[in-house]
Amino acid sequence: MSAIIECRNLTHYYGRRLIYRDLSFDVPQGRILGLLGKNGTGKTTTINILSGYLKPRSGECRIFGQEVQNLDPVLRRNIGLLIEGHVQYQFMTIEQIEKFYSVFYPAWRRDAYYELMRKLKVAPGQRISRMSCGQRSQVALGLILAQNPELLVLDDFSLGLDPGYRRLFVDYLREYARAESKTVFLTSHIIQDM
Repeated sequence: MSAIIECRNLTHYYGRRLIYRDLSFDVPQGRILGLLGKNGTGKTTTINILSGYLKPRSGECRIFGQEVQNLDPVLRRNIGLLIEGHVQYQFMTIEQIEKFYSVFYPAWRRDAYYELMRKLKVAPGQRISRMSCGQRSQVALGLILAQNPELLVLDDFSLGLDPGYRRLFVDYLREYARAESKTVFLTSHIIQDM
């Protein structure tokens, strides 16, 4: 089984503060890997390196066999990214935001989005501005799944979700990854998410 993500000997500092040294890991195709750690331990830093937004002090990361800093845009389209503190168009409804996003993604899977919304009991006509932080998080996750990427990269994906919804989403994500042979890299500071 080939690795979708390959990171070798990552070392990163912020100023003189060492975040980590010689971090290495692989994520094989069709697997889920979770990076667990308390706040400030480098989880989001790792996501930013994987996304190509940040260059490590040393080491390298490859996704789909290419160095992340020079990742081909066609391959980049196969990555669904949810960053911590995700932003959405809060004036839209659940239906409106789905229609808006769908035009940007050729492999859009409307059914994946609405299946998750049904499981999480989010009403299609509900305005995002009137939703709780946890419900907004669910909408963002649904939009990522609907993009139908080969790789999902989820930073602190359970932000704002209560324990019941976290468990429901983790189970759904596991089933989705297995059924669709998707690869998932996620971070969390909550051990039950893993």
